[in-house]
Amino acid sequence: MYIDSHCHINFPELAARMPEILAKMAENKVDKALCVSVNLPEFPSVLALAEQYPHIYASVGVHPDYEDTPEPSVEELVRLADHPKIVAIGETGLDYYRLEGDLEWQRERFRTHIRASRETRKPLIIHTRSASADTIRILQEEGAAVDKGGVAGVMHCFTETLEVAQAAIEMGFYISFSGIVTFKSAKDLQAVAKALPLERILIETDSPYLAPVPYRGKMNEPGYVAHVAEYIATLKDVSLREVAERTTDNFHQLFKVPRG
Repeated sequence: MYIDSHCHINFPELAARMPEILAKMAENKVDKALCVSVNLPEFPSVLALAEQYPHIYASVGVHPDYEDTPEPSVEELVRLADHPKIVAIGETGLDYYRLEGDLEWQRERFRTHIRASRETRKPLIIHTRSASADTIRILQEEGAAVDKGGVAGVMHCFTETLEVAQAAIEMGFYISFSGIVTFKSAKDLQAVAKALPLERILIETDSPYLAPVPYRGKMNEPGYVAHVAEYIATLKDVSLREVAERTTDNFHQLFKVPRG
């Protein structure tokens, strides 16, 4: 009924509880999850989960916050993405909040991922924080948009403005909301979620981080994505079933994952 479009269940704190994590997914009707890569040294653990469990999928990429880590090339990303359970490139993007100084290396890494996405025809998973203008600009310059020959992707754990969301949607991107949208303090983000069409929305946990209400402050896990769906249904005054079905359809359409 639900799909967690972004999680990190290979991280040690979740990997150590895998039987429990999978059981909670089943209990809460979370049919699939996308385990997202953050660096190349840990990519084998991401792929291993996708190979072991039919309902777990994976991406390949290097997060913009990882400064001291092997730098990917387009060729390496293309090679690693050549696997039926690797459905996306990322997570990639820009983060000017956590890192300071000359971040040209971050922008070059981002361009590398976009080029790999265009070559593999696999969508991008975008992380952007305090860098929305440069994120949109580089996506446009590198031809990530569907009408420029790209395959677009998803703006994950979205926390930016409606204008940024609309600019991404114009390029063919989806907008994914995490547990942040359930926080009382997230009024601006809730307004964005309310304004966007369900046809362009995904849901995620970003676990083990950002657990939704009523689990805020605790370790997050894919089974909790149902609470994100419930909140969005209330926010948009639509049925929970409609949110579940629409976001599930969107996931399948974007990542070309088989149904069932």
